[in-house]
Amino acid sequence: MIKFFRQSYAIQYVVIALMAIALWIPAFVSGKSTMGLGEPVTPIFNLVDRLLDFSPFVQHIFAFVLLVFETLLFNAIMVKNQIVGKVSTMGAFVFVLLMSMTETQTNFYPFALSVLFILLVISNLFDSYLMPNAEMNLLKAGAYLALASMCYFPSIVLMFWVMIVLPIAKKGSLRLQLIPIVGFLFVYFFYFIGVFLFGDFPSMLLGYKEYLSVLHFSVSGFNLKTIILLSLLLIATVFLFFGGNNAGFEKTIAVRIKISMTTIMVFFGVLLLFVTGNVLMNGLIFIVLSILISYAFSYMGNTGWANLFLTLFLLMVFANHYYFRFL
Repeated sequence: MIKFFRQSYAIQYVVIALMAIALWIPAFVSGKSTMGLGEPVTPIFNLVDRLLDFSPFVQHIFAFVLLVFETLLFNAIMVKNQIVGKVSTMGAFVFVLLMSMTETQTNFYPFALSVLFILLVISNLFDSYLMPNAEMNLLKAGAYLALASMCYFPSIVLMFWVMIVLPIAKKGSLRLQLIPIVGFLFVYFFYFIGVFLFGDFPSMLLGYKEYLSVLHFSVSGFNLKTIILLSLLLIATVFLFFGGNNAGFEKTIAVRIKISMTTIMVFFGVLLLFVTGNVLMNGLIFIVLSILISYAFSYMGNTGWANLFLTLFLLMVFANHYYFRFL
């Protein structure tokens, strides 16, 4: 199975598309409406949610199309940065599987929309490595992060990730460190000006104040099932990453640097799991694990035990969607 998705022909895309549809069918037929949060700190999500709230089916169709687009973008980023092979659909396969493995994830929710901009942040940070003039990439990374936070506000913590990995990706002066912050503030400046001129600025400020006053980290979103699932994924990733990554493939320094940057992001993915709410909807960790698992699958030699794990995991995911409701 792993060797199959190391290739990129029409059949691989057909299989991935069929798998995605199969995972989302229960959501399409459920008739459940996505719960709009209406939080003042998520204006982009609120806008899209209001446009779609006339039909639960349309909400799920939009969420599915969004996932497809994000999947293609994710795979393109992985191929471009040689995290997977030059001709590979491994990234797309792993991303769809991890982002749709539970019924909770097959909905339209803030993080699902934020993923698009988070991927663009990652792409621009990766591209900045070895670029002689990376200022525009860093500016765009900051701007995309601002847009991501307008969909899912806790993603704002990724600014700390950007500041930590920037010296790894692009050694330079303090000026380079400030460019992503400028891009971030640039987007929020125009948003605040727009609300000041055409909206209710005092109410918006009050909304931010109230949200930040109640935003806290806790373990309330965890239960035994989510702990088991996340522990399984994290342990499997460690074994895949360190146990099957010695196949003799030559990996450039650039690839190793980008994987190091991704590994640092694990901390922020775990941190967001403790934001109030369903941990499966605070899914940065699934993006990080998709990168690391795609990388591990692409470079391992003996895939026997990894194929066994992947088969069992696929069976568990489909069973969760169709036979028993684990999550």
